[in-house]
Amino acid sequence: MQLDLNLLTALDALLEEGSVAGAAARLHVTAPAMSRSLGRIRRTTGDQILVRTGRVMTPTPYAVAVREQVHDLLLQARTVLAPSRELDLASLDRTFTLRWHDSLVTLGGPTLLSAVRSQAPGVRLRFIAESSVDTPELRRAQVDLEANAGRPAAQDIRTEQVTESRHVIVVREGHPLTRAGTVTAAQYAAAEHITVSRRGNLGNALDDAFAELGLTRHVVAAAPTEAAAFAFARDSDFLLTVPDITMRPAATAFGLTVLRLPIELPPAPVHLSWHQRYDSDPAHLWLRDLARTALRGRNGG
Repeated sequence: MQLDLNLLTALDALLEEGSVAGAAARLHVTAPAMSRSLGRIRRTTGDQILVRTGRVMTPTPYAVAVREQVHDLLLQARTVLAPSRELDLASLDRTFTLRWHDSLVTLGGPTLLSAVRSQAPGVRLRFIAESSVDTPELRRAQVDLEANAGRPAAQDIRTEQVTESRHVIVVREGHPLTRAGTVTAAQYAAAEHITVSRRGNLGNALDDAFAELGLTRHVVAAAPTEAAAFAFARDSDFLLTVPDITMRPAATAFGLTVLRLPIELPPAPVHLSWHQRYDSDPAHLWLRDLARTALRGRNGG
């Protein structure tokens, strides 16, 4: 059999995009050319790959089964064909996509970008927002590095805790609780709260801690980002509970005050995650090292 790597590239794009038009746009070819590639793939595999269901194209069971294998094969082929050489930061021309929690972008993004620009001026960083649902972009090489509190369970995803931080209460300047000296658990529970959740969850581990004390709290809203939650807290008497490490950059900008938490909560971790294919990639190793330093900041790890 005559193997054509271009067919593997086309198949990968078709499976990722789920349409001929989307795959064509991704590979910068015409739709008719991609249709011809799909025809060749069908003849080679003996499978339809994509079938029309109403107005959309649906992958066949075979296509679903081989999707990850196709993607990994393509990445391996590219690695084999790309010459291995010592990392030259001055000439490195590469774009890294980073999906970090918004507060971590604020915390470590400027430091990371400054370090990257000073060492490798040809490198570009794409910070993208977290999704409200779990997505497989790390596995598909669409995201190079994640940073958040989560620890992915997939065996092919590497995860490293780079730091952790205690939780604090955040309120506006002049908030009534700032005149109370020490905030009690009862005062804390009786206030109106804002949560931060990209999924819109109104509850979190804080409610479990309250329940152990026989207390409940009143959550009035969930904000998708810490920046939005800080704005709510700045203009109201709402309370916000966040990791101290992510609060620092916002305190001055939003005119907020930090109070000590009156109940025990486990510290909030910060994890870096990446796919195992990048374990020994010199440029990725370099980026991870800079990211660790940037995220630890003044916390020191």
